[in-house]
Amino acid sequence: MLHADKAALENNLQVSLLKIREKELIFYTKNCSAIGTQAALLSGFAYSSIIGISFTDGDVGTPMQMLYTAVTATAMTVELIALFNATMCAMLGPGLALRGPDGSMHRAVDGLTIEYRICFLFFALGVLAFFLSALLYACITFFWPVALCVALVLCSFCTRIFFNFRRIYSKFELRAEHTLDGRMLDDDDAAQQTDGPLDASGAPRKPRANEAARVIAMAQRER
Repeated sequence: MLHADKAALENNLQVSLLKIREKELIFYTKNCSAIGTQAALLSGFAYSSIIGISFTDGDVGTPMQMLYTAVTATAMTVELIALFNATMCAMLGPGLALRGPDGSMHRAVDGLTIEYRICFLFFALGVLAFFLSALLYACITFFWPVALCVALVLCSFCTRIFFNFRRIYSKFELRAEHTLDGRMLDDDDAAQQTDGPLDASGAPRKPRANEAARVIAMAQRER
């Protein structure tokens, strides 16, 4: 009876620990979904820019036009990479946490923590290429006074976006040493999980039960 009560306590505590970690999983999954949505929009704009512009026969193949086509194609492909990565993370991360073996929740969250930053990096590179593509389009299509005005407007907006990014990022910046996650055990405790107490059959306890048992022991020491 007591053994069953202890096992039930550890199982209930493990469920509570996973609910804490699930909040991080939902947070990173929503971030990936948001990046994927915006990346799809920008990649569609870049694709329209490639197929929508028509050059005259005498001007086809000039270095400026070749550069415009290359930069626009780069913007489209980089945004598609961000879209693909974000979609894969939003699909496979929760699937691993839901259907994987013990410890899959930690593995899924730790993987999403890295991958969503990579997705955002590709998204930011695509935005930069998109601005450069618009600048090259203005230089190719318009006369130089109009192209100069468009270039000044684009550069001013690009600079404004950069400073807004720095301002917002510095306001909500969370340094690595101040970051908390849902993991109750540190790396040293996690490395010693296989050296924990034995179960009724004489085999080492599973990491899931060992994690809950360590949390219970920590609470008992603080009483």
